[in-house]
Amino acid sequence: METLRIENLTKTYGEKTLFKNLNFLINERDRIGLIGTNGSGKTTLLNALSGLDPADSGELISSNDYRISYLQQHPQLDDEKTIMEAVFEGAGPVFQTIRNYEEAVAAYSANPADPKLEKRYIAAENQMNQEDAWTADSDVKTILTQLKIQDLSQKIKNLSGGQKKRVGLAQVLVQEPDLLILDEPTNHLDYDSIAWLEDYLKQYRGALLVVTHDRYFLDQIATRIMELSFGDLYTYQGNYQDFVQQKAERVERELVAEHKQQQLYKKELAWMRTGAKARTTKQQARINKFNDLESNLNKVQVDEDVDINLGQQRLGKKVLEVRDGSLALEQHQIIRDFNLLVQAHDRIGITGVNGAGKSSFLNMLADELPLDQGELITGETVKIAYYRQQMEEIPDDKRLINYLNEVGENVVNRDGERISTTQLLEQFLFPRFMHGTLIRKLSGGEKRRLYLLKLLMERPNVLLLDEPTNDLDISTLTVLEDYLETFNGTVITVSHDRYFLDKVADKLLIFQGDAKIENYHGVFTEYLQKAQNKQHSQKTKVKAVEKQTAAEPKAKTKLTYAEKMEFADLEAKIEKWETKKDDLQAQMNQVAGEDYLQLASLQQEIDDLNEVIEENMLRWMELSQYEQ
Repeated sequence: METLRIENLTKTYGEKTLFKNLNFLINERDRIGLIGTNGSGKTTLLNALSGLDPADSGELISSNDYRISYLQQHPQLDDEKTIMEAVFEGAGPVFQTIRNYEEAVAAYSANPADPKLEKRYIAAENQMNQEDAWTADSDVKTILTQLKIQDLSQKIKNLSGGQKKRVGLAQVLVQEPDLLILDEPTNHLDYDSIAWLEDYLKQYRGALLVVTHDRYFLDQIATRIMELSFGDLYTYQGNYQDFVQQKAERVERELVAEHKQQQLYKKELAWMRTGAKARTTKQQARINKFNDLESNLNKVQVDEDVDINLGQQRLGKKVLEVRDGSLALEQHQIIRDFNLLVQAHDRIGITGVNGAGKSSFLNMLADELPLDQGELITGETVKIAYYRQQMEEIPDDKRLINYLNEVGENVVNRDGERISTTQLLEQFLFPRFMHGTLIRKLSGGEKRRLYLLKLLMERPNVLLLDEPTNDLDISTLTVLEDYLETFNGTVITVSHDRYFLDKVADKLLIFQGDAKIENYHGVFTEYLQKAQNKQHSQKTKVKAVEKQTAAEPKAKTKLTYAEKMEFADLEAKIEKWETKKDDLQAQMNQVAGEDYLQLASLQQEIDDLNEVIEENMLRWMELSQYEQ
């Protein structure tokens, strides 16, 4: 069994010790979710484990061939490489073979009359057969397809931040390391890609360590939660829901123990003040015990809640209205003859496929992007705060307190009381000693929290939120959700976070691309379940039609040259898959009956192979009807 042992890991950043003497073990097939507030050192710990930025002290112990792949929150990719080159960079030899084969196929398909290209194609195909690379090729194409990565010839420099994140994710998944480290893997993924990633990681044979704000994702994936808090690491068995319960129990136990310790200390302190002297061995032992108690008297450190208690301006009935609106950007139609009436207290969630124009739609509602046709009407009392996915530039050389004082040195809360910026910073988990800190010293999540605070200080009555869950820790998200429930205004949120949308939205706009927008009244997970049931029903009907069609011979009598090559490839592939299925069946027969987890995993692989074989057999039967 491949394991990674971490011993006495310590890391200090400036004057702050992020973690000290951490000890834990990562076993094969572990599914670990790492949780902690922004600035607690989660990313620093991932950097240390991956070797990107080693710890100050401590040791990582593993076998010499132990491999770790790390998806950073913002992947570092070579701008001059194509997507294909980036995806296969650092992968094993079999992926170089696949890459050569894909390039040979593309070149030969573009110019089939060139004998050199034909020779190159045949050589690449033979290499695929020799290395049994067909299954790996199928796996890679599945990963790229499910992550919506299509044009592999694009250069990295031409991609958006979200597209780069998906390329980075594909890059680490195809490497199949012993330990897969993922920092916010669901950022920039639409809901069907997230669902696929959950299923993929459940079947992954190596170990997984993931940092994510997506609580549903943690519930589906994690079997162990590690919490980094005040430099210590706490371990909880189970998923996120189990963690919430177990942490509450741990904190309660520690507070009870702390209270008992304080009571004992007071009692012993009173005894010492009576002038206790070490006249006997028993008295000396009691004095020693008091000294130990005094030196070990520590207050239990508990993560504080973010307190959002800010006032807002009055909002009239008329908020936003779009009449017969049409908007296109770079030939991508976002809305067409679209009508929307937004009223006071509405809770609207916007989600859907990437690239459909959700952020552009928010820009239009904020009156920052004019409609091509139609009209946007904004109510007179509307005061919008726009929390952007790409937040405004915050000057790194500015201090926290000065940044907020640009809005005002104090604000009014819901109770009509004036609150200073110093108090606000403390409520938002920025302790007083940090108020004079330069913004460049903050973590990414801390900057996002500061940016949110500045927006709310402006006392808006309409909130436009673009992917607010990205880079915010779970505790901040929980309080933001609670705040939005009591917010006496209108909230419009773009997000793929199922948990967050379930909490803050009861009306949905589902962007499907090409100006197709579905309206849904209800919560997001309910919509997803209905969509999944509908898709399953449609797949069943399509398969039935395909089987019937495959049995009917077509008018053509001969295969094209490309189809002959495809037919030959299919025979080789199907044979390989059948052999692999037999091997998996043999493994199942050897597994002890008590190991239900391994049996289930093997059975799932067999089921997946059967589906692949069935689909390719249909194509083989179709091609076999014609003259070869």
